[in-house]
Amino acid sequence: MAKTKTEKIADIQVQIEQLKNQEKRLMQQQKEQERKDRTKRLCKRAGLLESLLPDTIPLTDGQFKTFLEKTIATEHSRHILTEIQAGHINPILSKPAGTAQSNGARQSG
Repeated sequence: MAKTKTEKIADIQVQIEQLKNQEKRLMQQQKEQERKDRTKRLCKRAGLLESLLPDTIPLTDGQFKTFLEKTIATEHSRHILTEIQAGHINPILSKPAGTAQSNGARQSG
């Protein structure tokens, strides 16, 4: 039996609502995945920082923030980051943390 135009319109409206709900679910899933990815990235990077600089573990949050501001948020650090982002430095091939003293000597020279 053929549907009336009113019935067709009602069916399409139901489909529209279903698609809107599907869109909401997909957007929620995407946001959840982004949060999970961020949490994983933060944990991994913080763990890497602690493994390279174990003396930072007992610092308070305020002390740690000060440490980061005075060491990482420097012009030299921004320059290194820019070089890495531009592909001029391969982070995998760069020297391990044990070379920090030689880097410090090079900076002051």
